[in-house]
Amino acid sequence: MIAKREKRKKIFYVPGMISLVLIPLFCFYHFYKVDAFKIEGSIDISLPDSSQKEALLAIKRNYHVFILNNTEDLEKPKLNDLQFALRKMKREHDTINGIKIHLGNEMRYEVYIRLLDFFAIEKMPIFIQNDNDFLVFMMPKPKPRKDLKTIVPFTCSYGEVNREYFLEQARKRKLQHNLSLYKKNWILFFAYFGIVLLNIFALVKFNKNQNYNQK
Repeated sequence: MIAKREKRKKIFYVPGMISLVLIPLFCFYHFYKVDAFKIEGSIDISLPDSSQKEALLAIKRNYHVFILNNTEDLEKPKLNDLQFALRKMKREHDTINGIKIHLGNEMRYEVYIRLLDFFAIEKMPIFIQNDNDFLVFMMPKPKPRKDLKTIVPFTCSYGEVNREYFLEQARKRKLQHNLSLYKKNWILFFAYFGIVLLNIFALVKFNKNQNYNQK
């Protein structure tokens, strides 16, 4: 005869279920609070000092004026025209005309960053900020001098030593980066360790109860 199968009570491992639900939510909340998904960038920019600025401002050009006084979305047509004008001036090496960009009081910071992007993208050699204006123009190309001798540079170094040095510096930077991540997200590791202990404690207690009920 076939033995009658006993219907067993379903077992719900509550700490494990809580961990599966809470850990992802806790991680997403923590990442949101510390801006873990935020992408940061930088622009390499250099501006002339006061003496250079004074000399450059004395240079006369026929300026085409662009007035920016709003958000990037609203100023998009003007920004497109501005980038085209910068590209045209650079391509033709126009030393007669220039571009003057006036920054209005209602202009947003994003527009200012976009201007710096344009200068970098179009590789403009000279741009000066004078109060609320940017002046962009080209300088005449220097005349070639036939009396100058050609200089051929060479480098004298021990490549193997330099390679080891740069590898060591790269390892140190990587270590510092990892340590900074641990310090920044220490609360996640602490919470995870606490949940692991809770699960172990609950599992041990659950097994003890099961063994006791079977006796």
